[in-house]
Amino acid sequence: MLVAIGTKIRALKLLQPIEELVKIRQKTVKYSPVQKLMDGLITILAGAHGLSEINTRLRSDPALQRAFGRTGSASQSVVQETLDACSATNVKQMEQAEREIFQTHSLAYRHNYKQSWQVLDVDMTGLPCGSKSVKADKGYFSKDGIRHGRQLG
Repeated sequence: MLVAIGTKIRALKLLQPIEELVKIRQKTVKYSPVQKLMDGLITILAGAHGLSEINTRLRSDPALQRAFGRTGSASQSVVQETLDACSATNVKQMEQAEREIFQTHSLAYRHNYKQSWQVLDVDMTGLPCGSKSVKADKGYFSKDGIRHGRQLG
């Protein structure tokens, strides 16, 4: 399924604004900084819980790499170095790229509010957490009974 998503993302040139706008000041040895960001994104889409899983989820799957237009992937330590090299300017560049992607591809952006309301779905499910966590409250969780958690919605 993820291979099909990667193929569609490439066909739509969905991530092109990131390639054009985000300029991280880091030398390129084998992969450019933007390619390393893409490796991180692909790994997240593959269900990873952290960058340490790049080596097992992405580097070991050449078909997944090819679906996203990659011929290889950087190791997790190199991707982490790229993220560490990002500045506040890079964050602003990424926000601009995200804005362009949203405006170009999102139906929500083009919604006609004069014609009808836009219906949004919000998940109010509580997230279990420790009692000392920020915004933790004691409450009932359907699977866990009474315990501490927080509500993000």
